[in-house]
Amino acid sequence: MGLFGGNYERAGSGIAKNAPKKKGFFRYFEIFGRKFWKLLGLNLLYFMFFLPLIVSITLIFIYFSQGAQSGLMLILAAVLVVVFAVLFGPATAAHTKILKNFFMEKPTFILHDFFRTLRSEFKYAAVVGILDCVLACCIAAACYVYPRLIEQTGSKVYYVFFAITLSIGLIVLLMNFYAFLMMISTNLSLKNVLKNSLALAVVALKKNVIVLLIVGVVVALYVVVLLFMNLRYSMILLFLTPFLPASWLGLAVVVECYPIIQKYIINPYYEQRGEINPELIQGTTSEEETVFEDMGGKEKPIEPDKKAKRGSGSNHSEASKGHKGKIIS
Repeated sequence: MGLFGGNYERAGSGIAKNAPKKKGFFRYFEIFGRKFWKLLGLNLLYFMFFLPLIVSITLIFIYFSQGAQSGLMLILAAVLVVVFAVLFGPATAAHTKILKNFFMEKPTFILHDFFRTLRSEFKYAAVVGILDCVLACCIAAACYVYPRLIEQTGSKVYYVFFAITLSIGLIVLLMNFYAFLMMISTNLSLKNVLKNSLALAVVALKKNVIVLLIVGVVVALYVVVLLFMNLRYSMILLFLTPFLPASWLGLAVVVECYPIIQKYIINPYYEQRGEINPELIQGTTSEEETVFEDMGGKEKPIEPDKKAKRGSGSNHSEASKGHKGKIIS
């Protein structure tokens, strides 16, 4: 069983073609169970794009802690930060694309589909990623500066500025739940992607609060373990970070937020054309046209032949073509 693709020898009973799909977090845990190892591999792949930022922070820490005189270390750290800011958005779009494929139960070749999406969505995603990074720096600076200004001056007006900054950061975070999903699912312009993301951040407030609470709990858990728990537990959590949080949280965002995009963005487009969203169409072949019966969910599980040699080289089917999510003109 691999991280990026499995060579599975045991055949289960299959999945019925027209079996009703679960909703909400019942659907989440169903996908989570079936795609567990692929989620770990996807998280590791996504984590690789954070290495420039991690190295940059390490260099800055070394520079100030050891009082280094050469500015070369700071220049290298700055270059790595820029590299991260440029790659963060496209990597997030590619990460979101794979998670959406899991949710929509589409055949997925993680490495191929990830880098294909990274290239195809690079332009818009890089812009959004850079804006996210700039805003994150502004909010971090505000969290450092405003409390000290309030302490030094005693002026309550800085509370207002601080609250406005945090509110903007919260709204942008909610927009990110939809921006990358919309980017890889439609062919809207960047302006309309951001406009619709802002609208959905308000319209789907209940769903957004649920996802925000989940993200908040995970972040709080990390902070508590890293700052207040025994060093042993902190090291375990740091070791697991490349495999755990991003894809698990990203899947929760997709499960909760993509149906909202379908409802308000994609489905109305097809309704105006008198058509049905292809993503909502399930197999409806008439009895006259049926030649073979779908036996998904009815077949007897097949156990692997223990005598068969491993690594005999199974051939993967050709990766799915195109970028079928772009359905809004």
